[in-house]
Amino acid sequence: MTGFVVLGILIVVIAAFVIANIKIVPQSKAFVIERLGTYSTTWDTGIHVKIPFIERIAKQVSLKEQVVDFPPQPVITKDNVTMQIDTIVFFQITDPKLFAYGVEKPIMAIENLAATTLRNIIGDMELDHTLTSRDTINAKIRGILDEATDPWGIKVTRVELKNILPPREIQDAMEKQMKAERERREAILRAEGEKASQILIAEGQKESQILRAEADKESAILNAEAEKESKIRKADGEAQAIIKVEEARAKAINLINEAAPGEGYLNLKGLEAFEKAADGQSTKLIIPSNLQNLAGIAASAKEILKD
Repeated sequence: MTGFVVLGILIVVIAAFVIANIKIVPQSKAFVIERLGTYSTTWDTGIHVKIPFIERIAKQVSLKEQVVDFPPQPVITKDNVTMQIDTIVFFQITDPKLFAYGVEKPIMAIENLAATTLRNIIGDMELDHTLTSRDTINAKIRGILDEATDPWGIKVTRVELKNILPPREIQDAMEKQMKAERERREAILRAEGEKASQILIAEGQKESQILRAEADKESAILNAEAEKESKIRKADGEAQAIIKVEEARAKAINLINEAAPGEGYLNLKGLEAFEKAADGQSTKLIIPSNLQNLAGIAASAKEILKD
């Protein structure tokens, strides 16, 4: 009975020992394995069995992109202005073996390298250029760090200058300059607004004058056309009246011609015409050569009237 108990305990111990040497590597992780103190292999994601007493996990490495915020570093520009600049470095481990054995304390090494590189770059630039060339500085630092950390199995993906702090007196001067620039822009915008307003008012007045002139022109055209139409209608009416009179006269002549009037009627008409001429205001009166026939004309007129 005691032998079974011992055997059971031994089996449990062996099972626990085996289970303890079964390792699961999670996603975005890598395990650096040493065998008898020497690098053996790198475990990727999945299940792995470690040989007890012979193999050990030397380092667990994260393959995710990491970010480190380094404290401000004092740097001096080309024109001897001391500034405080802090940087943020984004990096990713691409080779776990090189990261584990390439350099001691790699984060500290990156910080010191970034500070040295930053001093070298800023030392060749003046203050104004430094404040307006962040992208250029970031690109230069990233390129130098990426090349330097490649033997350590690290890839620097991005570098950002978080803050650039010049001395207090320079900051005050810059703030005053920025305030003056804002006031200048405000004045320019105000002047442009007033100018635009005046232009709009002038354009409105011009448009109003144009519309008024066009209205007057249209009114004059309509009045002229109305007067023209009135004269045309009046002339047409007078022409129609003349035509009517002439038609009536022609019709009367036709009727007279058709009636074949006698010599007495014609003499009477001649007498009436003579009377009208005599009643006029002309100073001359032409007497027909057959004046002696006037008595005969009068006698004939009486006979006609009697008839």
